[in-house]
Amino acid sequence: MEDLGHRVSPEVNSGRIAVLGGGWAGLAAAVTLARAGRPVDVYEAARTLGGRARRVEIDGIALDNGQHILLGAYRDSLAIIRAAGGDPEKLLLRLPLELAFPGAFRLRAPRSLPAPLHLLVGLIDAQGLSFAEKFAAIRFMVGMQLNGFNIADDITVAELIRRHAQPPQVVRYLWEPLCIAALNTAIGDSSARIFLRVLRDAFTQGARDSDLLIPRADLGALFPDLAAAAVSKAGGRVRLGESVDSLAADASGWRIGSGTGAEHYAAVACALPPWRAADLLPPQCAHVAAQLRALAHEPILTCYLQYPPHTHLPRPMIGLSREISQWAFDRGQLDGPAGLVAVVVSAAGRLRGIDAAELAAAIHAELREVVPGLETPQWHRVISEKRATFKAAPGLSRPAAGLLLPGLALAGDFVDSGYPATIEGAVRSGIAAARALLGETRAA
Repeated sequence: MEDLGHRVSPEVNSGRIAVLGGGWAGLAAAVTLARAGRPVDVYEAARTLGGRARRVEIDGIALDNGQHILLGAYRDSLAIIRAAGGDPEKLLLRLPLELAFPGAFRLRAPRSLPAPLHLLVGLIDAQGLSFAEKFAAIRFMVGMQLNGFNIADDITVAELIRRHAQPPQVVRYLWEPLCIAALNTAIGDSSARIFLRVLRDAFTQGARDSDLLIPRADLGALFPDLAAAAVSKAGGRVRLGESVDSLAADASGWRIGSGTGAEHYAAVACALPPWRAADLLPPQCAHVAAQLRALAHEPILTCYLQYPPHTHLPRPMIGLSREISQWAFDRGQLDGPAGLVAVVVSAAGRLRGIDAAELAAAIHAELREVVPGLETPQWHRVISEKRATFKAAPGLSRPAAGLLLPGLALAGDFVDSGYPATIEGAVRSGIAAARALLGETRAA
């Protein structure tokens, strides 16, 4: 995405646009429209912006509903933060790609080399793999690049790595953690085509594309707060706590019904969660509504553990690769109180019904395996995002980006941008929806 501000004709500038949903997709659409000179109303049913990547408060501490990381390859996400007035270099801790599983595996890709050479050198120098295992991983990446990271038929990631004879250690510490982190779907259920798209963008375009970007601020401060200010500055409104009940076309645009009454808009960007959008879309969009209803979803759990202030992890982010936990983040080295650790459990459907205290105890035990001497936490909190992402299964049918009907565009991480349900996928869809409404033809 080269430029978020565009000169538009007087005809385009007439009439307000409604954005339904104040998550990252909706806010990306709203900022893009505002910078193009359009007054925007953002409807958000909750009292907090951000959707499934938002700020929460725990005992007065501003944290997140889930620990997120971005990649250097997320160009549209970084651009939309800048467009809203933020500085990604200050808001995000940028680290060279390093996958560290203390005592078991470590891969660090040097920035000094061009992509994909930096990854190949990182694999050669990786700790915890034999020469044969390193060679197998390198052979896989080279083979995928020679094929343009394309496959004829979509299969599961598990089947893809089986066909390419990837050793168990390489799967455990490299392909499986990357797949679960990117797709929030177990390798036996996840789309190889989507996974390869992520590998291509992260590891073959530029060395800095594979950088890990960890928020230094809570997710609200990272973008939603900035977006709200940008919309208001451009003459728009952010309508928190206002749920949309109806959406219907009329002779000159669209009519939105909410708890405060009905209002008319020139156009609408629908960025509601798929289950809400499916119920609200007009009958002409029945096929898209059916696609949205057919999406399965995966939960993500984030367990916050408050340890004594002197406690710290070896790095701001470490891999765990245990039965429950995948990644742990030392919030004391980021934006939170000293001793606070956030542990992410992706593809967490297998844990439905487990008691929060039991889960926290199990995660603490897994942490102690890699951080010897870890004391008992002073308190814990488990946050469950039950429908955090769609299940990125092979052959998944997703709505296409662009206009659904004249003056109506769809946005959300579930729109087919080629990406899984990530912040980047959501932002790309929001920008694409805004540009479609502005009458632009180039892709976001």
